[in-house]
Amino acid sequence: MSTLQLLWFVLIGILFSGFFFLEGFDFGVGMSVQTLAHDEEEKEQIIETIGPVWDGNEVWLLTAGGAMFASFPYWYASLFSGFYLILFIILVGLIIRGVSFEFRHRMPDGKRRRMWNWTLSIGSFIVPFFFGILFISLVQGMPLDADGNMTASFTDYINVFSVVGGVALTLLCYLHGLNYITLKTEGPVRERARNYASFFYWILYVGLVVFAALLYFKTDFFDNHFLVTLLLVLGIVVLTVVANVSVFKKKEMVAFIASGLTLILLVALLFSGLFPRVMIGSEGYYDILIKDASSTPYTLKTMTWLSLTILPFVLAYTSWSYYVFRKRIKHPAVVAEGYEG
Repeated sequence: MSTLQLLWFVLIGILFSGFFFLEGFDFGVGMSVQTLAHDEEEKEQIIETIGPVWDGNEVWLLTAGGAMFASFPYWYASLFSGFYLILFIILVGLIIRGVSFEFRHRMPDGKRRRMWNWTLSIGSFIVPFFFGILFISLVQGMPLDADGNMTASFTDYINVFSVVGGVALTLLCYLHGLNYITLKTEGPVRERARNYASFFYWILYVGLVVFAALLYFKTDFFDNHFLVTLLLVLGIVVLTVVANVSVFKKKEMVAFIASGLTLILLVALLFSGLFPRVMIGSEGYYDILIKDASSTPYTLKTMTWLSLTILPFVLAYTSWSYYVFRKRIKHPAVVAEGYEG
């Protein structure tokens, strides 16, 4: 395995980490529209927290997919063909979620607007849930042949571990979104989001215990990378506790950063478990290795220079966007009553 092959495997992991850190709270905010808000004004307030940034956050996913296609075409071909239906469902979730932002504003109050509110929340649930299904199925191992083709049945995709993974990732995103709402709003929504987060963190603790147990029995992570896997699992638990305590102490920025880092460590856990593979064969052979799945050295070298040139501008633009839209969003009725938060 060359240095460039390892570098691009890590970079793809970083891109997915950035996607789940940024888009994770988008999904949580989207789910909160129907679970947290009590009226149309509160729903509008919640949506405004991500209005300027949600579409930019999705670019991380497009970049991750494009980087995988260019740097590891064999991985891309096997993954995208084998998980075609799962990825199609994710795409549907992204589409209905994206169009709901536009169409709900064009609808008068009533059934049509309520429909698009539901579409936003459902789409925001579908994407992290089925990404959880995909990633857990990937690390459990799938039936592969010598050419990297996947011949999987329903239970290879949908089983106890993959469903637990889907629920865990969805809950992490929901909590990340609640922490973002407390950071970006004033009024009753802010307090309600804090109370919801305090409750759901206790459910997450149970989920993490179940997830860790299934990770031990259903994957080879602890056999191949015991120390790294153990440290990452412990890191996820510690960050969850930090986020929970920060919610209780009303340290909103700390809670938000901790919940985001939890998602990053989860991606790191999955990618470290994959290493040095990109696809795991469920039969114990026909794994696809990093060194066999990558593009030519010239392609990797060219992509590296292009990425190093463009990345600083992308990061600068993203940082500037969040700085410009850093102010809290106020509830119109609360402002009229002089509520100070």
